[in-house]
Amino acid sequence: MDRLIYTAMTGAKHVFMQQAGTANNLANASTIGFKAQEHRFRAVEVQGNTMPTRAFVVDASVADVFDAGPLMFTGRSLDVAVQGSGWLAVRLPDGSEAYTRAGSLDVNVNGELQTKSGHTVMGDGGPIAIPPDNNIEIAPDGTVSIISTFGTPNNVNPVGRLKLVNPGDGELVRGDDGLFRLRSGQPAPADENVRVASGTLEGSNVNVTDAMVNLISLSRQFELQIKMMQTADQNAQRADQLLSLSA
Repeated sequence: MDRLIYTAMTGAKHVFMQQAGTANNLANASTIGFKAQEHRFRAVEVQGNTMPTRAFVVDASVADVFDAGPLMFTGRSLDVAVQGSGWLAVRLPDGSEAYTRAGSLDVNVNGELQTKSGHTVMGDGGPIAIPPDNNIEIAPDGTVSIISTFGTPNNVNPVGRLKLVNPGDGELVRGDDGLFRLRSGQPAPADENVRVASGTLEGSNVNVTDAMVNLISLSRQFELQIKMMQTADQNAQRADQLLSLSA
């Protein structure tokens, strides 16, 4: 009896958590550069002095899906999408480094290149400063150049190069802010083979149809686990009645 309760109770708990994760994926279906998450479960025996006949469900891991999202042409010179594998490096307020695929960039009041969320974009030599009154172009290798709106026309001057990195997927961990970091906590080295497309953004890699179907399936699984607990409760009540009659 209690084996059924253990399985149903922990199963309902973690299905509910998986529903929350799927709902979060759906909520970010239109977020630039978002990477979906999936929960992976496994059964674990209850440890103790009794016989190992009871098992419960645990959330073994939350896996990040690193598949590339669709590329969307914007024509905006400060929009960049990483082509294939790779990440843009940004500096956090505490001075550490993190990585993102959200390439919608801006120039802040201090003339530094930053993301829409306000994180400073890192170059090979630090933050990239953009002088005022200039048009900006970003080459496929990440080189940021300016073209003055005054003076000599078509005079292109490089001012820096985006720090593009390509660590292995297994080396990355997602933070609460949605940015990725190396598990070691150290900055990743720049990779000259990473390429970007200017005037383009990468969309979320969430498949809305699959996520909706998964959400419906999880809802039915949750209902099934609840019914299993109700059945276990009914069986226990009937067993108590039979024992009271035999007494």
